[in-house]
Formats: sequence, structure tokens, C-alpha cells
Amino acid sequence: MAAQCDSCAYYAYDEEFEEYCCTVDLDEDEYMRLTYDPKSSCPYYRNGDEYGVVRKQN
Repeated sequence: MAAQCDSCAYYAYDEEFEEYCCTVDLDEDEYMRLTYDPKSSCPYYRNGDEYGVVRKQN
């Protein structure tokens, strides 16, 4: 799942902890399901590639 998180719009740098983290407010059950189930995909994933829109326009 980490590879998917790298391109997600909700994956942001937290200056307080000095690391990247998910900014979606997940409850404990959702977090455990996403972390430990290798077959699950994140329902909150949104492509954070702002250049993707431009590529579609061309």
C-alpha cells in the first residue's frame, strides 16, 4: 500500500513529526484493515498528480 500512498493527494508532510503521513481521519478499524490486509485498497485514495489533468487536456 505504501507505493499507492506516495501518489495520493492525502499523503502530506507533517513538519511536527518530520515525516509523511496520511491526512485522512481513519478510525482504528479502518487503519488496521488497510495496514494488515495486503489485498485491500484504500477507499480514500485520490491521485495527487496535479499534472495529470494537464496531460488529459493535451
